Amino acid sequence: MQTNFTDEQLQDPQIARSNRQLRACVHCGFCTATCPSYQVLGDELDSPRGRIYLMKEMLESGRPADAKTALHLDRCLGCLACVTTCPSGVNYAQLIEHGREHVEQTYRRPWRDRALRWMLGAVVPHHRRFRLALFGAKLARPFSRLIPDARLRAMIAMAPKSIPPVSRNDDGQTFPAEGPTRARVALMIGCAQRALDTEINDATIRLLTRAGCEVVIPDAFGCCGALTLHMGRTDAARASARDSIGRLLACEARGALDAIVINTSGCGTTIKDYGHLFEGDPIEAEASRVSALALDITEFLERHGLPPGQATGRVAYHSACSLQHGQKVKTAPKTLLAEVGFTVVEPADPHLCCGSAGTYNLLQPEISAKLRERKVTTLEAIAPDIIAAGNIGCMVQIEGGTELPIVHTVQLLDWATGGPKPAALHHAGLEKIA
Repeated sequence: MQTNFTDEQLQDPQIARSNRQLRACVHCGFCTATCPSYQVLGDELDSPRGRIYLMKEMLESGRPADAKTALHLDRCLGCLACVTTCPSGVNYAQLIEHGREHVEQTYRRPWRDRALRWMLGAVVPHHRRFRLALFGAKLARPFSRLIPDARLRAMIAMAPKSIPPVSRNDDGQTFPAEGPTRARVALMIGCAQRALDTEINDATIRLLTRAGCEVVIPDAFGCCGALTLHMGRTDAARASARDSIGRLLACEARGALDAIVINTSGCGTTIKDYGHLFEGDPIEAEASRVSALALDITEFLERHGLPPGQATGRVAYHSACSLQHGQKVKTAPKTLLAEVGFTVVEPADPHLCCGSAGTYNLLQPEISAKLRERKVTTLEAIAPDIIAAGNIGCMVQIEGGTELPIVHTVQLLDWATGGPKPAALHHAGLEKIA
């Protein structure tokens, strides 16, 4: 793609990076075949290629974003299926990040949108506030049909039927390995996940210690920055990320780390990109160190090895976009599940997003609901006993459209290798082979 940035504009490192990505695009349109929003809406401007044109014109002209550009960039899930498909290697993640930041800085949204985005940024990344909000949403659920705003109804629907108890496996603790210590890892415990499903971190700790790992939880860990970054609030995202980097490296200062283990794939995609997020910043080296240590839990276990175990059941594996497209982790979860005895099957079009995408299901509920319906249809068509996923957002999204039990991949691995049966499976009547 031909670009026409001035020499003065190209002195800005961010403009220079975006210019390189824009020029790499050859207009082939392969991205439209795998773009979920284009599949639903059928509008060229709701495809990666269309959004690239909008961002190019906006950034080249240096003008403030307008309502049209904001609309189409907001409709992007950030699933990065286009990155997997692109034959030219366009880093669309960097482009959409830059475009959304420009929109956030130069476009004044309607007051309802501003209030909603402020609320999400102020609540969801803070697990205690989020837990309180979930209690409020649960109380409001019987009256949700009376609420005219679809986005507020989506927030109320997001609340689980029962709010999980506060986990005791939390800030600043160290869990020794069972038997000889083979590795020392820091566990990134997430923010929203700590309010929505505390079983996931508990299962991760049990599984890792059983596999001979000493597990260290960072002190007072908060949000990695992913949620605010997706909304174009780059300064807020960097502030959260800067704090996370300091707390994770403090774990390494107390003893060498073999890995920073992450069990929420949306967080993993952001943390693995910290080097880019802090390019040119005084802490770039520290950010890159954290990125180099970061591994999804399934990546780590595939390299490190699982404790022995055996289970049975037909598991539909849902590959979170942030895992398969963002981190390029595609086979490890399926390999591990099969290793402990599960029959692993995948739905049709596994590359398409379920519609969760961070806060997307709250900000774009109509599009999100259509994507969920499509995903649930393909999952139910393969008649599984269980659905497994590696991201809490996907789990909550899919759970809202099916009666099938859905659990985190690590919960199944923990159960198969000696851990307790996940709560979601008790109602399904599934049993493990000892």
